[in-house]
Amino acid sequence: MNWFKKLFGTNPKQMARTEDPDTSKEAAETVQSSHLEQLVYEVIKEFPNGCTAEEVERALYQYRSHSITPRFAPLIRKGLIVDTGFRKKSGSGRSQRVVRAV
Repeated sequence: MNWFKKLFGTNPKQMARTEDPDTSKEAAETVQSSHLEQLVYEVIKEFPNGCTAEEVERALYQYRSHSITPRFAPLIRKGLIVDTGFRKKSGSGRSQRVVRAV
């Protein structure tokens, strides 16, 4: 399944905007995006009816949310997960999109 592992990971240049400070660009170089994207994907796969970012964060409690939530957009762009169109209220009362693995 080496081809599968090649699906994960994002170019660090895509993780920081051009107007971001140099520190953000340097930080992007250190992110293990392949590992984090695969972890997030594996958790989402465990929810056949979909899940929210809050549910993924709860499953990956040992990671900070700012390491988890940025993985959703690349996974959507790659077609590995989709926004179901449904929304759920989070613990804070805000709506969150429900995503599921393809």
